[in-house]
Amino acid sequence: MPFDLIEVRGARENNLKGVSLDIPKRRLTVFTGVSGSGKSSLVFGTIAAESQRLINETYTAFVQNFMPSLSRPDVDALRGLSAAIVVDQERIGANARSTVGTATDAHTMLRILFSRIGTPYAGPPSAFSFNRAEGMCLVCEGLGKATELDLDELVDRDRSLNQDPIKAPGYGVDTWYWQLFAHSGLFDPDLPLRDYPAEQWEQFLYSPVTKVKVGKSNLTFEGLVPKVKKQYLGKDRDTMQNAARTFADRALRLGPCPECGGARLNAAARAVRIDGVGIAECSAMQISDLAQFVRGIDDPSVGPMLEGLRDTLDSMVDIGLGYLSLNRESGTLSGGEAQRVKLVRHLGSALTDVTYVFDEPTVGLHPHDIQRMNELLIQLKDKGNTVLVVEHKPETIRIADHVVDLGPGAGLSGGRLCYAGDVKGLLKSGTLTGRYLDHKVGLRDDVRTPTGSLRIEGASLHNLQDVSVDVPLGVLTVVTGVAGSGKSSLIHGSLGHREGVIVAGQDPIRGSRRSNPATYTGLLDPIRAEFAKANKVKPGLFSANSVGACQTCKGLGLVYTDLGMMAEVSSVCEQCNGARFTPEVLELQLRGKNISEVLRMTVTEAREFFGQGPSRTILDRLGSVGLGYLSLGQPLTTLSGGERQRMKLAINMSKRGSIYILDEPTTGLHLADVDQLLKMLDELVDHGNTVIVIEHHQAVMAHADWLIDLGPGAGHDGGQIVFEGTPADLVESSASLTAEHLRQYVTDSAATDSISSLQLS
Repeated sequence: MPFDLIEVRGARENNLKGVSLDIPKRRLTVFTGVSGSGKSSLVFGTIAAESQRLINETYTAFVQNFMPSLSRPDVDALRGLSAAIVVDQERIGANARSTVGTATDAHTMLRILFSRIGTPYAGPPSAFSFNRAEGMCLVCEGLGKATELDLDELVDRDRSLNQDPIKAPGYGVDTWYWQLFAHSGLFDPDLPLRDYPAEQWEQFLYSPVTKVKVGKSNLTFEGLVPKVKKQYLGKDRDTMQNAARTFADRALRLGPCPECGGARLNAAARAVRIDGVGIAECSAMQISDLAQFVRGIDDPSVGPMLEGLRDTLDSMVDIGLGYLSLNRESGTLSGGEAQRVKLVRHLGSALTDVTYVFDEPTVGLHPHDIQRMNELLIQLKDKGNTVLVVEHKPETIRIADHVVDLGPGAGLSGGRLCYAGDVKGLLKSGTLTGRYLDHKVGLRDDVRTPTGSLRIEGASLHNLQDVSVDVPLGVLTVVTGVAGSGKSSLIHGSLGHREGVIVAGQDPIRGSRRSNPATYTGLLDPIRAEFAKANKVKPGLFSANSVGACQTCKGLGLVYTDLGMMAEVSSVCEQCNGARFTPEVLELQLRGKNISEVLRMTVTEAREFFGQGPSRTILDRLGSVGLGYLSLGQPLTTLSGGERQRMKLAINMSKRGSIYILDEPTTGLHLADVDQLLKMLDELVDHGNTVIVIEHHQAVMAHADWLIDLGPGAGHDGGQIVFEGTPADLVESSASLTAEHLRQYVTDSAATDSISSLQLS
């Protein structure tokens, strides 16, 4: 039947080269291929995008006004689509009112539970909501936090007003704000702030708005603290000027609300108990503990609600999120955690025959947890849904009913269908993925000898239980343990801020949509210099932010239109046709290419074009970290977490004698690229650096000189060192979950060969 297939014909989105294929419905299909091969363009940019666009078109024009405008993907035909639900790694917003509990509806069920059987009775479910006036703490308005200014970071008390005592930007001597204080007649401008009488000091800091006469003008005066808070609170720090952002980071401190102690709720809601426990305590519990507490509640009047809450909490434990709490803010979750939280919402859904689309659902998961994630993917499929997964991990590829392999390379070298069929066929296909599916990295024959050690003493951040450990210098150390065991708390919390430590993480790179790999890495400077020298003009002409930029799009190549209530829409600039520069600049060439054509090159293409010099050096570093497929002018805002991390690493690779901290650098890497990453890590160590990697990938563990394993579990069941030593010693003597999976990885090659032979037969 045609309705049993999703038929894709002639997909050309991004680098896809007319891809045509059939995808079985109500099956689990895994999409493989190197980074940049076109997987996301096919799954997200074509199939999911068209499904969502068609659904949006069924709404009235009035409703569509409030929805983002979606353009039709570049594809000849798509048939057999069903409603697509995208479960990606996008963060669940940075709204302080969004928590794990609200994002999964677990908090909603908890509120109903307390409103029905909690004592004393406090009202309907909304009386337990920190987002509703009847339930929230009125002091912090349900946020659980109060922002305080560090007064010593705000003013220098040893100075007088005439000596520039206010440290906030915009309050220097002779500025408008300074004149309000100095000329108000309320304060002696020559008296040090420390010597103000108590009443005057209070007025200086906290005075409500009052009328004062400055010269001949009647003006309003307000204390320094409320004035500064109005200027800085509620504003996105990324939009602030550097000086303002630095001040805000230094002076503004978030602490628990003095009224509710961080519970977010008013006194009436906090007073209600079930078996002696309040709703705030339930929300603060580790989810695995909360699940156990809820299982102990026995009240037939709320039987169905209890069952639903138990199922939700158990699903979160099964998916490896048992170490979180319901009051954890959504914006603090990693990409992998956010994706798993979204998945929980769909596990209990009554919808069937839906297409679920996942983007590397195993990111951030220990091998122990990957098996549970696989079971959940199968569970979704068995409900009659079509499950499409973009993934690199062999454990998930192996459970697929159908595999689609794209490539053979990345960027311009990718975008083609290399294989479509079952796993048995993939192993015989000869594709890069097929060849590497059974590939394993062996334990090191000779581990390096440390040149010293970094001492971590009594670490207790988050769930760490007074951890002390020596991290060896001059070697490759891998820190392992299940998600939530305390790896990041130990390494980032204890070492991340020490001098000489380079942290290459997956956090967003500061910069606007004008920023790209060429500008961020400094590559554009030598490129502009070469263009200027070849054409005997100034380098500034070749900057999209300067005089050579197209005046219509201001060097962006795109024109952005704000449609009011609708999402911002971009279109290719009609003046420069996306080239970014003026016609005069585009006539200036370097070895037959203009600056726009060079910025469209991938890193690999640019390496051939720039055979030597500083440009080639930077390009070689980008290539060595697996970013050869990126184009030089691609906006940084489009990069994944793993790509951002590898770019930061490329910038810092020239430094010697440094300590590098990498957080899951295999994220987004194909099996074949992991080998390249290991070579790069070896080069860093061999050049005299110390490399510390937080990682779950067994290949990286096996290749390490030294392992530090945390656990034994997650949350309060973790936070301890369960092993430190060589990988060989871990395999030989440890009983930890990491040891169990690494032992299987390095010793079960015979079993793997027999499985492969069965699949090939």
